[in-house]
Amino acid sequence: METGSVTTPFGRRSMTLGMLASQVMAGEIKPDQSVDKWKLFRALCEAKPLLGIGDRALAVLNALLSFYPKNELAQGNGLIVFPSNIQLSLRTHGMAEQTVRRHLAALVDAGLLLRKDSPNGKRYVRRDRAGEVDEAFGFSLAPLLARAEEIEQLAAAVMAERLHVQRLRERITLCRRDIAKLIEAAVEEDIPGDWQGLYSEFRDLIDGLPRSPTTAQLELLLDELTGLRTNILNQLEIQVKSTKRRGNADYIERHIQNSNPESTSELEPSFEPKQGAIAEPDNDRGSVTVAKGETCHPFAQKEEEQSRRPGVRNDGGGLKSFPLGLVLQACPEILAYGPDGAIRNWRELMAAAVIVRSMLGVSPSAYEEAANVMGPENAATVMACILERGGHINSAGGYLRGLTRRSEKGEFAIGPMLMALLRANAPAGRKVG
Repeated sequence: METGSVTTPFGRRSMTLGMLASQVMAGEIKPDQSVDKWKLFRALCEAKPLLGIGDRALAVLNALLSFYPKNELAQGNGLIVFPSNIQLSLRTHGMAEQTVRRHLAALVDAGLLLRKDSPNGKRYVRRDRAGEVDEAFGFSLAPLLARAEEIEQLAAAVMAERLHVQRLRERITLCRRDIAKLIEAAVEEDIPGDWQGLYSEFRDLIDGLPRSPTTAQLELLLDELTGLRTNILNQLEIQVKSTKRRGNADYIERHIQNSNPESTSELEPSFEPKQGAIAEPDNDRGSVTVAKGETCHPFAQKEEEQSRRPGVRNDGGGLKSFPLGLVLQACPEILAYGPDGAIRNWRELMAAAVIVRSMLGVSPSAYEEAANVMGPENAATVMACILERGGHINSAGGYLRGLTRRSEKGEFAIGPMLMALLRANAPAGRKVG
């Protein structure tokens, strides 16, 4: 049994006031006080951030508890365990003895264990003639029993904080989705308003959040997003009420025709993505965003889907298709808009062309018409050529519509355009991705 006297550590280890305080606390344990050791250990695992201990220290403590013969920690059962470092190493699945000693010291410093060192520093037990433990030297689990209530309260606080953060993140996700879809609806319906400015404000809020935000930062972000969503809703409600007052059938019909009930786009709207930005997946929303935090145009996915519908002409309207490598050699500027600055297949070229279309101000209808007439691959090729000659074209949308009309009449061929660009870029040709 424990004697309850204050003991000092063996060897060069110094005595601290923290050790003394832990021993005094252990001496105040009530005779009838007990706690399930494994239930307490689970609470310790929850409360570890507040106790300043790590996973490996908990693994060593778990091994020590396994040497305690009873499930209930109680004064009457004795509270000292005395395994050797070799035994602890085996119980911690081969942890090095030096590492075991380091984590034992961390548990003592955290006030979860007490050392009761023998005169020679060894851990052993002395028994009486009846075989009962007379005195033991090793590690006392008394601090765990003394702090059981405190540990359970800390664990409850950590769990409550985790649940609070989870709910904050859920509400932030809902706000992000609402704002993105409301701005997208406003853009598609041509509702007047500074939607680009609101979207920029939205992205600034999201991009300003650190990778590992605190609870206070999440709460502040939620408040700001809620205010922004309210502002957007107020503007849309004003427009809806104005539409009802006017009662203009043509106005309402135009809005119905412009809406896209089949759209499954989950993209957040964006305006004029920067040249050279690299597309990457956004796991939060399942969309495609550019590396600098800007999101692709809301019509990008819709156009790509429409270009693959059965009704779209994929024969290119009689236009000859050219190898992808030749297209990229003639139009190297389009590479910057592909994933990782490279384009490896026609699908990636068509996705890059959609981004370029938005950047150059070409309307979705103009690009869709070009894809129907020329075929999606040839339309993407023409868009790459327009990007390459951007400095010489005043209106990219008008230029594309003109080429589409000529293609319908059989008066346009892509070959001469590609050959001219190929000759112009020959000295500085880039590698195909």
